[in-house]
Amino acid sequence: MSHPYQRDRCLAGGSEWPINIMIHIKYRRGTTRAFTLIELLVVIAIIAILAGLLLPALAKAKSKGQHTVCLSNLKQLDLAWILYAGDFDDNLVWNDLTSNGSGWVRGIIDYNPGNPHNTNLKGLMDPKYAKLARYTQSPGIYRCPGDKSTVKIRGKTMSRVRSVSLSQAMNSRNDWLSFITKKQYHVFRKLSDINVMGASDAYNFINEHPDSINFGDLAVAMNDGVASTRIYIIDYPASNHNGAGTLSFADGHAEPHKWHDERTTPPVTNKSMPLAVPSAHNKDMIFMSSKASIAKRR
Repeated sequence: MSHPYQRDRCLAGGSEWPINIMIHIKYRRGTTRAFTLIELLVVIAIIAILAGLLLPALAKAKSKGQHTVCLSNLKQLDLAWILYAGDFDDNLVWNDLTSNGSGWVRGIIDYNPGNPHNTNLKGLMDPKYAKLARYTQSPGIYRCPGDKSTVKIRGKTMSRVRSVSLSQAMNSRNDWLSFITKKQYHVFRKLSDINVMGASDAYNFINEHPDSINFGDLAVAMNDGVASTRIYIIDYPASNHNGAGTLSFADGHAEPHKWHDERTTPPVTNKSMPLAVPSAHNKDMIFMSSKASIAKRR
């Protein structure tokens, strides 16, 4: 006959536990308890800290991804530009500076709601107006994915079709190259003309600041050999990727470039900005000058 105490014991996990303890455990396991206010606040604080750590990293990753797409876009435009020269006896595509002419693209980009070029893809993709259209397959390559500028048309907010410009030294009018120095500079008419400078050093396509963009060109005032106090910004490059821009070069490669002077990277306001402004000691403009053209020998 077993001892009374032994009858009140049971086996659990290989050990004998008193019944009253087992009942207590079952009760504790089946119990639900609400969080206290302090515990909820602690959880919320932890989530906020994690979000604060993760969101900037995610934003940076997104910006890096957009920059990669941007580089690919400019490489595709560079290839189209080179193919055009190959088909037209080494002649470079015309870089037109009128609103209704015909060049690598057609039209002017601004914030005027009555300007059809802001949203009309024909200025990019119709071969009658846009001479690179037959070499490009997608209008998306003409616009930086980091360009968030918009224009309002009849109350509807719309993205503009282009954020890319072509160097004014690439078969265009020489409006600004000599503005500061009064020297004569090469405006390249044929692909082979660029050999005097070196194709890997001559910038070609560039994303332009949304408030600066207008015609199909980006103008640079050469500043070689002058006091840095005389430097000007004519047109502003874009800084859509954490303060960096994107340029392609006449040899077909493209690269990011970090701007260093805050005057080069004003915030986007969705309003056209003043252009051709003094910018003394601006190292970004010294860089742009070094990649735009080269003085002619006398």
